[in-house]
Amino acid sequence: MFSSLKRFLIGRPLKSDELGEQKLTKLKALAILSSDALSSVAYGPEQILLVLMTVSAAAFWYSLPIAVGVLILLVALILSYRQIIFAYPHGGGAYVVSKENLGLYPGLIAGGSLLVDYILTVAVSVSAGTDAITSAFPSLHPYTVIIAVAFVLFITILNLRGVTESASILAYPVYLFVLALFILIGVGIYHIAAGNVSTDLHTPVGAPVAGIGLFLLLRAFASGSSALTGVEAISNAIPNFKDPAPNNAARTLIAMGSLLALLFSGIVYLAYYYGVVPRPEVTVVSQIAEQTFGRNVMYFFIQGTTALILILAANTGYSAFPLLAVNLAKDRFIPRMFTIRGDRLGYSNGIIILGLLSIVLIVAFKGQTEHLIPLYAVGVFIPFTLSQTGMMVKWFREKPKGWVSKLLINSIGALISLLVSIIFFVTKFAQVWSVLVFLPVIILIFHRIRKHYEDVGDQLRISTCEPALSIEGNVMILPVAGITQVVENSLNYVKSLSPHQIIAVHVPFNREDEAMFEEKWKKWQPDIRLVTLHSPYRSIIQPLTKFIDTVQRKASESHYQVTVVIPQFIPKKGWHNILHNQSSLLIRAHLLFRRDVIVTTVPYHLKK
Repeated sequence: MFSSLKRFLIGRPLKSDELGEQKLTKLKALAILSSDALSSVAYGPEQILLVLMTVSAAAFWYSLPIAVGVLILLVALILSYRQIIFAYPHGGGAYVVSKENLGLYPGLIAGGSLLVDYILTVAVSVSAGTDAITSAFPSLHPYTVIIAVAFVLFITILNLRGVTESASILAYPVYLFVLALFILIGVGIYHIAAGNVSTDLHTPVGAPVAGIGLFLLLRAFASGSSALTGVEAISNAIPNFKDPAPNNAARTLIAMGSLLALLFSGIVYLAYYYGVVPRPEVTVVSQIAEQTFGRNVMYFFIQGTTALILILAANTGYSAFPLLAVNLAKDRFIPRMFTIRGDRLGYSNGIIILGLLSIVLIVAFKGQTEHLIPLYAVGVFIPFTLSQTGMMVKWFREKPKGWVSKLLINSIGALISLLVSIIFFVTKFAQVWSVLVFLPVIILIFHRIRKHYEDVGDQLRISTCEPALSIEGNVMILPVAGITQVVENSLNYVKSLSPHQIIAVHVPFNREDEAMFEEKWKKWQPDIRLVTLHSPYRSIIQPLTKFIDTVQRKASESHYQVTVVIPQFIPKKGWHNILHNQSSLLIRAHLLFRRDVIVTTVPYHLKK
């Protein structure tokens, strides 16, 4: 049943040699790797207005110069990451760049920040998309969390089906969103040029506004910079591109940057000219669309595509998180299971873990996007800063042809990213302080995992581990609950191994049962030694383990190995297991962690 459901949800397994068919073209890559950055157009401008609104609506004209600053940062990041793509064509992004050029700890900070950031990408994107839906249909507000969780499950399953299949489906809503916003911006500018929008709706540029200070403007700039999250995803996912992968990735990055710049500028300008004021239950894009077209088919088309791309922007996280996890797992900082490809050749474990952690965040924050965006943004600007600084070190150390211009580009990117990171910490400390807690914790976890793998390697390496002790014979201990086919089957198995000694152990709860069982055993198996361990407190495990320890101590003196053979019957149907007390499973689970004792199970399959 489970296998059939799995095949229905994710499709037939793919052969390893079909991996090449799962590579992305530039059009598909632009859709799934740029969806996060493009979708931020729907909430980035709104974040600027939310900060300026703390002074008054008259301060909204400052959104225009702030937007120019965001665009300058965008250009610097696009040019910087283009250089990273060609310098590190195998992917890895900020983690690999920082680790190789700045050292292990900066690399782990970048890697840890991005892992958390991709989880936040999914949570923020889906929450923002759900907000767009509830803006159009206010009656759905009470079900925000349920809707968001349902979308995460849908996208997780879609990604488990493979990169190519998910890209083929997700490309349509992404390009529909781009088309819808270009239509919205074009029609809006036409209405402004035709004089159909009153100039009384906004404050003229340059008008003095009381209460505006540098601190508030920097805070608004930092909030608007949240529109640039996701820019690094393409440099992480270079292995997903068709050959020549670096060239295709670089062209996709330029296309993404161009689209993001045009859409962001257009929405900021329309929001300013229309005098749009952010409201809790209606997004800025929704208000612009309603003022431009009215509440008609075009309005719902824009809202629908906006909701779709906000939700599907989560796919950027699903594309980048597993690949980053692979790099960390290869370096043994996270579990090796993240390096394993699933049935559809995607890194399924990374996809599933990402989906589960995103659901936890959505439920914990009750789907409130505004609580997640600051943490989400600062989590990506730290790797921005580290990766650009790492590239500066690389160019200065290697000095390749044209290295001065490359160094200048990365220096500008590093400086602006550092300033934005500092601004976030200064202006939004109450919302982002947790970064200072979880990053050291994550790095500590990375080191503990790495230490475990090193310890395991040292102990398993033949050339360095302790020599194995010689075994002169085997003492077999067989716990028995009664005289049954299951016990007889296990006894026959033990006898076939020709052990030094066989000891059957029975744990009765009262003296009458003890005497009765001993008498039956002498008649049934007179050649097999039986030990009864009376248990007045009705515990099987405690007296059994004490007896095993005693036998093991004596056996070790003569270089004998103690093996506990556990009889277990297997019901024909899985649900039958709940009808039995599973004592054999409990005994095995307890004994597996005891040193110098081998535990083996002899199954007996029931036929009805």
